[in-house]
Amino acid sequence: MLSTNQDIEQLLELCCKGHQKSQIEIYNRYYKAMYNTSLRIVRDSYKAEDVMQESFLTAFEKLNTLKDKTMFGSWLKRIVINNSIAEYNRLTKENNVDLETVLYKVENTNGIEENDSKNEKVKHILDSIKQLKSNYSLGLTLHLIEGYDYEEISEIMNISYANCRTLISRAKESLRQKLSVSA
Repeated sequence: MLSTNQDIEQLLELCCKGHQKSQIEIYNRYYKAMYNTSLRIVRDSYKAEDVMQESFLTAFEKLNTLKDKTMFGSWLKRIVINNSIAEYNRLTKENNVDLETVLYKVENTNGIEENDSKNEKVKHILDSIKQLKSNYSLGLTLHLIEGYDYEEISEIMNISYANCRTLISRAKESLRQKLSVSA
């Protein structure tokens, strides 16, 4: 039986050998964060779950290409974000993204939903972000929520560094205006 405190590098080595219990342990450690990351981008709980599952499969299949096992979490997150953006773009092209019916759950570190005023403010901000133009929404999500810098965002969104800075600046201003109107 595997200990939940087992070192991540040891678990990853077992995963490389096809050890299913290790894969389940890795999945259990990361799935909530990866699901939430995907949900913020694709804005559909079912699609986010699909993206997350596919991302884990990809990660386990390509695990032997990861040189530094201590970077697994950020590597997995990059896979999830790339897959989420691809899914978001696919859905946008098909016009299947219904932004008005999507609700975000704001969770604390224990995953317990709270209904206090602070979370209502966060929910209001997230709702305002999702109402922005799609590239503004995506840029702000990657920058403010996921913590990517301009260089990383420009690579992910396939735009120049200067365009990325401009996009984020305009998105922030658009968000400020949206929040000041509703305040």
